[in-house]
Amino acid sequence: MPIYVWSGKNKKGRVIKGEIEAADERIARVQIKRRNIEVTKLKKKPKDLFENISFMQPKITKKDIVIFTRQFSTMIDAGLPIVQGLTILAEQAENKSFKKVLKQITKDVEGGATLADALQSHPKIFDSLFVGLVAAGEAGGILDTILQRLATYIEKSEKLKSQVKGALVYPAVVVSIAVIVIAVIMIFVIPVFQDLFASVGRALPLPTQIVVNMSDFTKGNIHYMIGGLIIFVWLFRRYYRTKSGKKKIDQLMLKLPIFGEIIKKVAVARFTRTLGTMVSSGVPILDALEITAKTAGNSVVEEIILDARKSIAEGQTIAEPLSENEVFPGMVAQMISVGEATGALDAMLAKIADFYDDEVDAAVAAMTSMLEPLLMLFLGGSIGGLVIAMYLPIFQMAAAM
Repeated sequence: MPIYVWSGKNKKGRVIKGEIEAADERIARVQIKRRNIEVTKLKKKPKDLFENISFMQPKITKKDIVIFTRQFSTMIDAGLPIVQGLTILAEQAENKSFKKVLKQITKDVEGGATLADALQSHPKIFDSLFVGLVAAGEAGGILDTILQRLATYIEKSEKLKSQVKGALVYPAVVVSIAVIVIAVIMIFVIPVFQDLFASVGRALPLPTQIVVNMSDFTKGNIHYMIGGLIIFVWLFRRYYRTKSGKKKIDQLMLKLPIFGEIIKKVAVARFTRTLGTMVSSGVPILDALEITAKTAGNSVVEEIILDARKSIAEGQTIAEPLSENEVFPGMVAQMISVGEATGALDAMLAKIADFYDDEVDAAVAAMTSMLEPLLMLFLGGSIGGLVIAMYLPIFQMAAAM
């Protein structure tokens, strides 16, 4: 159906704009008037030439999902029917890709599907955690509360992720710039000096000769080096997609110095935050653990969580399998055990998650402060060493004169 762009005034005289999907202009006007809006302008929206080219469409971000979740929660709390709320949010969505998804969800709900089932049709946008919590909210009649918890959960999860990414961006940028500068010196600068030294006809100092040999090798094999790097990345990604490869690499990541500890703390924070949110929302513990395992982000942690689920299914506690591995510290297992014994597991998980959020903050800050001098040393040693090596023959010639 065509989409119409409209503007009008409500009862208070406030100008409102939006879009509506209708069979024709007359039906569009009728639908808008039902909302007590006097239409002042209505025209057919021109077609987007790139709407069927997926990579040309804007990406749906977590921010889009958080805004939608909070607004939808407010509408449900105010007593607005689900379909009406979805229709309004679909019209107001600024992201074209998200608007399209929301319209499809609205159609599915109008057709008799539950909200959870409609969301489940878009797994790349609404993951199993989101769908599971919405299903629990619909079943328990607390959808507005669940949506608020989901929005808070997504915000805190994204904050945690951005902290780790932010800490890794700085060293990655510095190292990349250093590699580019060294490559430029090797390919373009050193050959100029090499011609100068050759005209003198004297033997080069050992450091200078090593740098010249490195330059010759880089110039002659740069295409092989770039090709080899591309092939390595491609093979690595293929290997990581396999079950055994993913497990081995995830195990290695957990054992890395400095980074391994941060990964473990992030895993604990994510596990406790996710499980706590689901338990407090009334999701059965076995279902909650299964969904939490899928969102763990690390195959080793996923396996540990599934072991905990198996333990629960056999009549034991969650804490027992968690205490038998290197990822979850003994303190975490003990606090979860206390939460299970007192019936306050959700509250205890929330406290652990808050604690480990702060732990990640401290670990990231410590890592950044430690990496800064190491990176400066790397830059000074590599680029400075090249410059000194190339000027050594000049110093020798000056001393001889």
